[in-house]
Amino acid sequence: MISIKKEVQVVLEKKKLQNVVAKVGLVLDITGSMRSLYKNGVVQKVVERILSVAEAFDDNGELDVWVYDHRFTRLPSVTAKDFTNYVEREILNNSTVEKFGRNDEPLVMRDVLKKYLQEEPSKIPSFVVFINDGGVKKGGDDPIDDIIIESSNQPLFWQFVGIGNSDFGVLKKLDTLKGRLIDNANFFSISDIESISDSELYDKLLDEFPQWMTEAKRKGVL
Repeated sequence: MISIKKEVQVVLEKKKLQNVVAKVGLVLDITGSMRSLYKNGVVQKVVERILSVAEAFDDNGELDVWVYDHRFTRLPSVTAKDFTNYVEREILNNSTVEKFGRNDEPLVMRDVLKKYLQEEPSKIPSFVVFINDGGVKKGGDDPIDDIIIESSNQPLFWQFVGIGNSDFGVLKKLDTLKGRLIDNANFFSISDIESISDSELYDKLLDEFPQWMTEAKRKGVL
């Protein structure tokens, strides 16, 4: 059974988040360029590290998971009881999961909003970690910017994480995105996600979430 990493608890205390209850979601890029990271176990380790965050302040101890390329799949939630071989079992060996195509982020983002705002409406905040290795879809009929702006008055925070050294397009400009009620998104990139320590990863993941929580409460979103 996985346990809450000590590093998560330290970061939560440092950022005064230890008493926060939140839903936690993980959106995983499964485009063609991610193939090797799925095959060699890196993505499984990412799931386990984010699950520790969910264990720390999720409302039910579950980590909700999506994968996407130019399609998306909403997967079974993962818990401390069934995280072992989750990626192999639920993704790689699951023929119903579309994989290794091209990027189309808006489709899965809309489904995240559907789950947390329509199917499970709540004043409990949702913290969504969105893993991407570049090649972000530009423009189209439903651009990422519009989705971020549109959801800025909702109890949901987007934490984008770029892995590798690709061009992350619009994600790099999230901190300056205009037209939002609250700054509801953050982005950072890591050249090698395996080499970053737990302490640094959790510190980066939870960097802007506390400020968002404060502002969301002040403006009546929470």
